Amino acid sequence: MIYAVANQKGGVGKTTSTVNIAACLADSGARVLLVDLDPQANASSGLGFRGGGAPTIADVILDGLPLREAIQHTAIPNLDIVVSEPDLASAAVELPGREHRERILAEALADVPPDYAYVFIDCPPSLDLLAVNALTAADRLIIPVQCEYFALEGLSRLMDTITAVRARLNPDLGLAGLLLTMHDTRTRVSGDVITEVRRHFPDAAYATVIPRNVRITEAPSYGEPVTRYDPSCAGSQAYIAVAKEIVARG
Repeated sequence: MIYAVANQKGGVGKTTSTVNIAACLADSGARVLLVDLDPQANASSGLGFRGGGAPTIADVILDGLPLREAIQHTAIPNLDIVVSEPDLASAAVELPGREHRERILAEALADVPPDYAYVFIDCPPSLDLLAVNALTAADRLIIPVQCEYFALEGLSRLMDTITAVRARLNPDLGLAGLLLTMHDTRTRVSGDVITEVRRHFPDAAYATVIPRNVRITEAPSYGEPVTRYDPSCAGSQAYIAVAKEIVARG
């Protein structure tokens, strides 16, 4: 199963959620591949990869390197990664002139070894051609939604993009769920956003809400998911719970 994790709004916990959900599933015994499709490469650094000359997703997307040649093992058993780099940003210039430009990632992922139970694509915070490639390649979409005032702003645009991708490129793309993140129990607006999301998307929102948690923000600087950095903290427990929901939903 291929999951894209996307939201064109930055700072919503997209990369953090991708890394931690992937790590939770790997800890459960499933083989997982994380594809970092964001030129900022935060998912890569969050798992301890900070450059070093190994092949990247840019080599796959821009130069046609077989994807399996870019796969690297992480420190977490069962979790592998295709890292990103800032050079991937040049895709905005290079891809528009290419034939079948929306399907480059889908074709590359056909090279993924079949023993991976899950592939997670960490999308850039935009609706550019890289994001469209991810949506075209994915079976399911997870949308992180921050529990703040402007959370719903832009969500309708993302839904329109999903509709367009289904119509033109990937009719089988399904919405796995909306993941509410950065919930602050001290503020009324945080609870109001949860209520509004569940009112508008009653069947889509995951039951688990990811709390605002200092351990979640600290973990990437150590190159670890929070579930390894502090397994007992509230953030870790929330990501373990939502990973179970993802498995249950299929």
